[in-house]
Amino acid sequence: MDPRIPRLRRKLAAIPLQPLRSRSFGEEHHMFRSGPKLPGARVAAIEAERGIVLPDAFRQFVMYVGGSGAAPFYGLFPLVRCRLLVMEPLGEPGAPRGFERADGTPGPNDLFLHIIEMGCTDVCVLALTGPLTGRVLTGNSDGHWGPDTSPATDFLDWYEGWLDGMSDGRTDRALELTSPGSPPPYPAITVRAR
Repeated sequence: MDPRIPRLRRKLAAIPLQPLRSRSFGEEHHMFRSGPKLPGARVAAIEAERGIVLPDAFRQFVMYVGGSGAAPFYGLFPLVRCRLLVMEPLGEPGAPRGFERADGTPGPNDLFLHIIEMGCTDVCVLALTGPLTGRVLTGNSDGHWGPDTSPATDFLDWYEGWLDGMSDGRTDRALELTSPGSPPPYPAITVRAR
């Protein structure tokens, strides 16, 4: 087991109890609870079924932390629901690129796994092949913005960055974290009884 795993478990368990932590967009959906861990044999079966190899840091996460649930935005998809995507072809230099479903045939495009629900057509993906293998990217399926590559070298470092940002009470637009001292990013909705 990766030595970062026990530290991530401790940090995740402590987050809901910290009164001055940041708020994470979508946290009410996962409530900082992780879904069941996946046995190594189940992970291997999913990889074989889909013809993919998960980067080791992500494999370690789903096996030893949780196979779904607590993560930035609306949370981590169960592995069996993660879609395979490819990035759209390069257009104008510096122009945003979208993502589309992989058609299942091997091709020249790098393969990405849609791992986290961000809402609408925004996606948080994990690179499975190519020069970004193991890195987390965020973008928009329709190419309205991004993709933006996280500076974290792998999924465990990216996830720990999210936990540390929340614990420190930071505002982080890339992870939709709102610090306790900043105004909420979305207007509060008040429902009044009639």
